[in-house]
Amino acid sequence: MTAANFTERIARNRCEARVQTPASDNSICTERLSVRYRDVEALRDVTCRVRAGRLTGIIGPNGAGKSTLMKAMLGLVRPISGSATLGGHALSLQRERVAYVPQRSQIDWQYPATVWDVVMMGRVQPTGWLRRFSTASRHIARDALERVGMESYRDRAIGALSGGQQQRVFLARALAQQADAFFFDEPFVGVDRVTETVLFSIFRELADAGNIVTVVNHDLGETIAHFDDLILLDRELIAVGERRCVLTEKNLERAYGAKVTFFAEDAA
Repeated sequence: MTAANFTERIARNRCEARVQTPASDNSICTERLSVRYRDVEALRDVTCRVRAGRLTGIIGPNGAGKSTLMKAMLGLVRPISGSATLGGHALSLQRERVAYVPQRSQIDWQYPATVWDVVMMGRVQPTGWLRRFSTASRHIARDALERVGMESYRDRAIGALSGGQQQRVFLARALAQQADAFFFDEPFVGVDRVTETVLFSIFRELADAGNIVTVVNHDLGETIAHFDDLILLDRELIAVGERRCVLTEKNLERAYGAKVTFFAEDAA
């Protein structure tokens, strides 16, 4: 065995040891999660853990099953086998602990709602359907809007905003839910650099506060360096763990079928 191979094996063992540490009550664990869409296998036997207090990205090539994994975790698509748990209990049965922002393409931007209406939707579950919002709930929604820099747009129609502004409003809605676990499906698509900075700043604050923060990200550019942990997919799990342990040449070539070059010096 060469010195280089020995060093690589030691580094790999250290990464695996970190991944295999016992899951805490605040971790999301998937066990052999598989999904099929008719005759198409979208996800196969994915077992992984998403740790609280860490900013976790789900990455992989187009069609790798990134969004499918997130939806299967949340119970938005039905897996043919496997499970996703939070604190040892089915995640799909703990909706009150979860905030989810879908892809922009899945949102009806022509729906007649104001920015304020959208953010107050984040208070429906804590308040209950058909009940009046309390003063406290209104304060929470207002604070969420201020946090994303959109309070002055509260009376604007959601469809009249730019892509970046719309994404910030939906982030405010997620914040208003005061959840324990936050899921964002490709939040950086169609947004400006200012919004990207705002999003990552708040994602980091949420993670540092001990929350679970999971982001589907299609970009392997500069943004990848913001993540603590990564889940690398290509319909099956290629690697999971700390960013530097996942972004190896071997893992990336297996997922993407080619050598991947990073533009951020600290990406890996």
